[in-house]
Amino acid sequence: MSLAALPFPAGAPVLAPAAVRTLEQRVAHEDGIPTAELMARAGAAAFAVLRERWPQAQRITVVCGRGNNAGDGYVLARHAYQAGLQVQVLQLPGETVDAGSHVSDAAAALAALPVPPEGFEPGKLANADVIVDALFGIGLRGKPHAAAALVIAAINASHKPVLALDIPSGLDAETGAGVAHAVHASATVTFVAVKPGLVTGRAVEAVGELIYRSLGIAASRLGSAAEWLSLADLQARLPLRRRASHKGEQGHVLVVGGSAGMGGAARLAGEAALRTGAGLVSVYCHRDYAGGLLAARPELMVTGYEPVPDFHQMDPLVARADVIVVGPGLSTAAWAMPVVEHVLHAAPDSALKRQRTLLLDADALNLLAMRPPSEPLSQAILTPHPGEAARLLGVTTAEIEADRWQAVRELQRRYGGVVVLKGAGTLVCDGHHISAIAGGNPGMASGGMGDVLAGVIGALCGQGFNRFDAARLGVALHGWAADQAVEQRGGERGLLASDLFTHFSAGLQPLRRMP
Repeated sequence: MSLAALPFPAGAPVLAPAAVRTLEQRVAHEDGIPTAELMARAGAAAFAVLRERWPQAQRITVVCGRGNNAGDGYVLARHAYQAGLQVQVLQLPGETVDAGSHVSDAAAALAALPVPPEGFEPGKLANADVIVDALFGIGLRGKPHAAAALVIAAINASHKPVLALDIPSGLDAETGAGVAHAVHASATVTFVAVKPGLVTGRAVEAVGELIYRSLGIAASRLGSAAEWLSLADLQARLPLRRRASHKGEQGHVLVVGGSAGMGGAARLAGEAALRTGAGLVSVYCHRDYAGGLLAARPELMVTGYEPVPDFHQMDPLVARADVIVVGPGLSTAAWAMPVVEHVLHAAPDSALKRQRTLLLDADALNLLAMRPPSEPLSQAILTPHPGEAARLLGVTTAEIEADRWQAVRELQRRYGGVVVLKGAGTLVCDGHHISAIAGGNPGMASGGMGDVLAGVIGALCGQGFNRFDAARLGVALHGWAADQAVEQRGGERGLLASDLFTHFSAGLQPLRRMP
């Protein structure tokens, strides 16, 4: 079986709030599992998470609204009380659980509560070891009303550990908007499926550590088109390398970039490709850097151009490459646009009956925005950060960040291929599925990280992975390596892109030789 044909294991499914509600109704009708049972499972699962994460906590304060999210909180409070903990349940001012059909499960949970609920006052948070956020669930859209906003502000001002149930109150479960007026949790335990608004963009600041509990429900039965993945999810099916494998089987990556003043970008992309297992890596950069790159990394095959790329010089390099990474340090000078267009048109190789993969990054994307292609780039991988994505779509960066899910879909629809929308909770879309990738840290906000990612993904394409799998595995490996580097260094500040190199091999350990 080829590497491209190997199936990857499914990660946690991502479902929009409406789909989660549909699934819960379907489970009730088809499996005979009532929503009250799901509430009982959610409260118990959340309490188990609380005990595991804060084993020394003795005083638990649960802040509740009026819907099913409050019901989950009541169940958690009951378990905490039965475990011998001190439990305080505070209710949102003006919100009371009634016996109406849409909150009957919460009413039953409240009736079984062994401690009487109290009205919320900020001072009552002072003695809590852990605060449980059970104010609003996944149905909230827009800003919380004034009374709720005051409660959320008090929770955030308490500086206590906070466990959010299903979603931090105030956050939009669909898009992740609303961070400024949401609870900022230490951890969030989400149920049945991961909600889109939890995993990408600034929302991760409110979510904290994200913990998924299926409650025994297979969310995949709705055919989720998105999933939340970590490196461990993707490592599980990584193939072994044959003992007799050779460099010609592991892909030849060509990096085109490194114009005057930006040679380091090409060096980072090229070395990242080597460190990720590419058999051969060529770099086509400005002649000023050719000698330095060879001295620093003699495993690279470097060709220099001066003052601008020459197609007669570049074409033999293109012909030998399996993957072309174009953009790192390219610049947007007048000569660069023809380079990008030449590579785009030169990509198909009729003699070998193949299409080379093109990875467009950095300035190649800025040039693409200036002159969009006349047809979809089916053979390409695009790796924009939010600013580049905004230029590609002709919108503002704020609009991209307001709904990253919609942005990555629109980028893929307009440009084709596979799109990697970088940032906290990077999204990878091939037009049929979207993967949100876990991992990474704020230390990655430094120059050269994108160049390294481009080299990583290019190397994986060269080793036989299809474009979608190479992109999402590459993103996961990149974030994981950054996390390992931070742990090794003891802090995030001052993390360099090249610090990731030494961790790539360990992250791809399953790609070992056969015995």
